[in-house]
Amino acid sequence: MSNRLYQSIIHQMKDAMSRTIGVIDENGIIIACSELSRIGESMQKIREELSYSSETAVIDGYTYRYISVGGKVDGLVFVEGEDKHAEKMSAILAVSLGNIRNLYDDKYDKGSFIKNIMLDNILPSDIYVKSKELHFDSECDRVVYIIKFATQGSTLPYEMVQELFPDREHDYVININETDVVLVREMADGAEEDKTEELAHEIESKLSSGYGVEVSIGCSTVVDNLKDLARAYKEARIALEVGKVFDTEKSVISYENLGIGRLIYQLPTTLCEIFLQEVFKKGSLDSLDKETLMTVQSFFENNLNVSETSRKLFVHRNTLVYRLEKIRKITGLDLRQFDHAVTFKVALMVKKYLTSRPAKF
Repeated sequence: MSNRLYQSIIHQMKDAMSRTIGVIDENGIIIACSELSRIGESMQKIREELSYSSETAVIDGYTYRYISVGGKVDGLVFVEGEDKHAEKMSAILAVSLGNIRNLYDDKYDKGSFIKNIMLDNILPSDIYVKSKELHFDSECDRVVYIIKFATQGSTLPYEMVQELFPDREHDYVININETDVVLVREMADGAEEDKTEELAHEIESKLSSGYGVEVSIGCSTVVDNLKDLARAYKEARIALEVGKVFDTEKSVISYENLGIGRLIYQLPTTLCEIFLQEVFKKGSLDSLDKETLMTVQSFFENNLNVSETSRKLFVHRNTLVYRLEKIRKITGLDLRQFDHAVTFKVALMVKKYLTSRPAKF
């Protein structure tokens, strides 16, 4: 499509320029030219020579300049001549073609369309119309993954993910910022949650082994309509943010598995502070030492089973009972009672949440 776009513009500029002008693609082939007979001609040698030069080069009677689209090189323009006028013409041509291509992509590119939906930059009433224009399957199961790069490699994050998912008709890789890349992945009908998480773990493994980078991935729920991609994007973003607070050891976090952490994350910090004050009237949570808190964590992990917890901690049952009794005396909560255990578990999560965030007003 860019070939026809470039040729249309070159054809309209031909008379105004009064010189031979054209465009060379990334493979070194002339894809648009004011001299139609030159379309398809190989300029690979020129392409290779220019790769070692600066933004502009003069070679064999022609001035060449890179076309930049979205911050990436999208071919070269060339103008007949080696004079200052040819240099200015090449600059005008490169800027014009780059801007027009950007506008064209925003209007017709499926990736840009998906990004606008996710970021709420398009009216819901326009989504259906636009999807028809782009021949888009609007009712298809999709999952949104936000891939956050903790470390950088020799390849840009966007390019790494694009290499893993080259099918641009069904998988959409979208650059959000320097560290975050979004993957909108089409799933088989009726895809279950474990399949979406399985794919996330595969992505993490391939990025780690293939590129040597560390990432964390937030997974949305499965949505079956284009208009729901905005919600799915927010879910994946929340999964990352909540996981950063409550599941710091995990690199893949699914929105569906956030549990009570999702609820706590959305509470005002002032309300959380009041909750902690009410729960720990008899003694502060800060008065519990690290060993005691590790005991509590293990007790929860073993479903409040005293015998199993003491076995896992390699301590005598009576020692564990003593520690639990100590907690009861300090806080007034007996963790052997289910209701008290739930209250204490929530309080620990609220404390962790408050530690990670400043107060909200």
